[in-house]
Order: sequence, then C-alpha cells, then structure tokens
Amino acid sequence: MPKVVRNGAGQPLREALERQHLTLDQLSEKTKQVDPEGRGVSPATIARLTGRGTTARERTELRTAWLITEALDDRMHALFSRMPTHSTVTVERSSSDAEEE
Repeated sequence: MPKVVRNGAGQPLREALERQHLTLDQLSEKTKQVDPEGRGVSPATIARLTGRGTTARERTELRTAWLITEALDDRMHALFSRMPTHSTVTVERSSSDAEEE
C-alpha cells in the first residue's frame, strides 16, 4: 500500500486534535467509526504520527492517513503529503537503448 508523509513534523495533526479538543484515545475511537472494517487506528500509532521525539514516525500507510483525516473531518493534503514514487531503475547504462543492436 502507498505511504504518505505527515506534514510539518505532525504540527497540523496536533493542531487539529487541539481544535477539536480530542485526546489520542478519542481520535482512535472516531477512526473506528469511519473504518468500514471497524478496526480504526490505535492510539499508539496516532501518538507516533503526532509526536516530536525519537519515537515519532514521519510516514504511514495511506489507509491510516485516510482514517485519521476522515475522523478529524479535515483535508488530507492539509495533514499528509504523498510520498514520491521510488525508481525501479537499478542498472546504469553506458549508452542509450537506441544505440544498442
């Protein structure tokens, strides 16, 4: 599944929680309500995404970001950014493919 990066080292997430007067546990419960599977996002994962210390996490699964965004009724691009795609090129070429016979 694709990964996304939290914006602003988690500051927009922290601000969204503060604006809505939500604890990590309360946000976790809200993610269960919007999750079609009913699992939601754990308070520990939310803590890592909103954290600032050594346990803070910059990247997360797109599904996790979607659940948090939906639960906060916020815009995805305000809280998370898409990761750049990884290159699959692993071989250096000394000549272009067109020159090869």
